[in-house]
Amino acid sequence: MARPGYRLALFATALAVVVVLLGAYTRLTHAGLGCPDWPGCYGFLGVPMSEQAQSLAAERFPDAPVEVHKGWNEMVHRYFAGSLGLVILALAVQALRRRGEPGQPVKLPLLLLAVVIAQALFGMWTVTLQLWPQVVTAHLLGGFTTLSLLFLLCLRLSGALAPLPAAPGRLRAFAAFALLLVIGQITLGGWVSSNYAAVACTDFPTCHGEWWPRMDFTNAFNLTHHDIGPNYLGGLLYGEARTAIHVTHRLGALSVTLVLLLLAALLRRNGLHHLAGLLLAALVLQIALGIANVVLHLPLAVAVAHNGGGAALLLVLVLINYRLRAAPRQAALPARQPQRPLSPAPARLDLPGARP
Repeated sequence: MARPGYRLALFATALAVVVVLLGAYTRLTHAGLGCPDWPGCYGFLGVPMSEQAQSLAAERFPDAPVEVHKGWNEMVHRYFAGSLGLVILALAVQALRRRGEPGQPVKLPLLLLAVVIAQALFGMWTVTLQLWPQVVTAHLLGGFTTLSLLFLLCLRLSGALAPLPAAPGRLRAFAAFALLLVIGQITLGGWVSSNYAAVACTDFPTCHGEWWPRMDFTNAFNLTHHDIGPNYLGGLLYGEARTAIHVTHRLGALSVTLVLLLLAALLRRNGLHHLAGLLLAALVLQIALGIANVVLHLPLAVAVAHNGGGAALLLVLVLINYRLRAAPRQAALPARQPQRPLSPAPARLDLPGARP
């Protein structure tokens, strides 16, 4: 039976999916600086629409002309992200109020609140530091972290998952390794996006018609080379550095594919066919979307779906690790034996001559 707070956590998880997709849409439509200030837009609560408001916006930000459609892309994302923050605050308050109840997570909702506060700061720095790649990538990772923790909270509050047989320790360790590898690949995807390297290679499986094109790995992954100050809209790296980022992301995808295929085989060997099937479905979908991004030259709908596919794959890995790690605890719990009622003691007869 679901514990109190489950429905609110489920709603927050669905809202986090929307926020992640809106964030991807904002980046892909080059609307990250659609509003040059934070948390408002040109000093207004919404995008300035009237002629008078736009004239005032031009006075306040003469170097950032108003582009209404980009401004609304950014502000809609902020509205949804702000709403998610309020829901997470409600989850934290509810957890503190119910902290004495058995099975009520407290640390996880408080961790979520800390993460969402950090996300708000990264959202502000994304604008004030003009899409600095390090901050943009960290902001993307924060969004995926928020989604994953909310999903984990749903799992802990659901009370609907059947116990699994105790999983081998090696399988649990390999599943954890696969989760870390997927997180690393998502980080690479964020670096690709923040440096506008998604279209650095326009053919597949080769890049520029070569298996190993000219690449500049030194500048591609030199974090100190990206200075604070310039406007990074559109990216500042040249072709060979962007190619290096793109090819590295492809190699990472290949590594993730091999590891997840092996994990799926191990899950099937241990009788966990449903988890293996779910993992394979998410993996195949993400591979197809990634290839379509290259071959079709980054269509907006496919690119947004690719971000969603990454989130889905991450959540499947969270589910697998949760189920595998919950299994030993469930198996270790001693089965409660029904207590037999105490039978009344036989009456003592005091017979003449009987010894005491």
